Amino acid sequence: MRQESASGWQVPQEFASWFDWDFGGANTKLLALYERGKAMQWNAVDRIDWNQDLDLENPFLLPPESMPLTLAPFYGRMSRMEQIELVREYQLWTTSQFLHGEQGAMICAAKTVQQVPDLDAKLYAATQVVDEARHVEVYRRLIGKFGSASPISPAMQTLLGQILRDARWDITYLGMQVVIEGLALAAFARIRDAAQNPLAAAVNAYVMEDEARHVAFGSLALRDYYPALTEAERAEREEFLIEACVLMRNRFDSTELWQRLGLPMDECLAFMRADPQAAKARNGVFCRIVPTIKAIGLWTPRVRRACAMMGIIHFADSDLDETVADDERIAREIDARRGYVQAVVARADGISSPGAPADAVSGPPRA
Repeated sequence: MRQESASGWQVPQEFASWFDWDFGGANTKLLALYERGKAMQWNAVDRIDWNQDLDLENPFLLPPESMPLTLAPFYGRMSRMEQIELVREYQLWTTSQFLHGEQGAMICAAKTVQQVPDLDAKLYAATQVVDEARHVEVYRRLIGKFGSASPISPAMQTLLGQILRDARWDITYLGMQVVIEGLALAAFARIRDAAQNPLAAAVNAYVMEDEARHVAFGSLALRDYYPALTEAERAEREEFLIEACVLMRNRFDSTELWQRLGLPMDECLAFMRADPQAAKARNGVFCRIVPTIKAIGLWTPRVRRACAMMGIIHFADSDLDETVADDERIAREIDARRGYVQAVVARADGISSPGAPADAVSGPPRA
């Protein structure tokens, strides 16, 4: 039977589904995260203004430096239309990888509900399934504003296949919650912080609110489990983690996109690997993964050497709690700005904004 076609990809899996009969015990930290997961649910139809449009030439209104090849020697030789196509296609490809990753996360979260032995972890994972479904919804709608989804990158597909086929529940956590979700958070933040298009900024900010909880979930579960591993078991996790990080780093070379656009591959790769800004951007996506690796107890000499070779070891002392608090603050500020605009429009139309405070239109909220 074909496992992949133009319309889908079938991944055969074999793993045990666990029922937990211990209803008395409770992991207070996981249950607190579960409560947050329930309380912070949101409806993408109501929270996001989908009437907003994207720019025809630069969909997210990103600055030139956010596009990895704008300083490459061959870029200046391209026609204006070729440059516009490159900018559009890069943003479409990037968003498509977000969409593929979110569908993968939805499937992995559903797998976690079955796999993980602990009931409290199952409860939280069930809220993550809903989160990931919402993320698939918003990125599918965003892509529909300016194109059709690009194919999944080979690196992403390889890692997702490994995660889904592995019968060990902690590998699902390590691959998805730590590596893929951690990388996604950093990539989302780039667009959230640089995009001048309010729709693109809002979508990524709201998704990040959820993703920060997902990474915390993986960290909580693994930090109690990994200290009890045997030396051989730990070595297997180290190997998987290092390979996953290398795969995800290579994904940001975007080779399949440059090839499809007919760009000079040798020049593309040479520039991206030699240019300091391109290298900084590629390494920067690990800013949330490395401190999580340290927190879960896999900060072994072998992993530290790999991080040093990849140029990402300096992220080890980043304050994840502070970063997550910033993510939530930025999402609230976007909500506040939208509420202010709605109140101004309502006042201009002579309609009182339902539930708005008396000073709702006294001035825009500060960023």
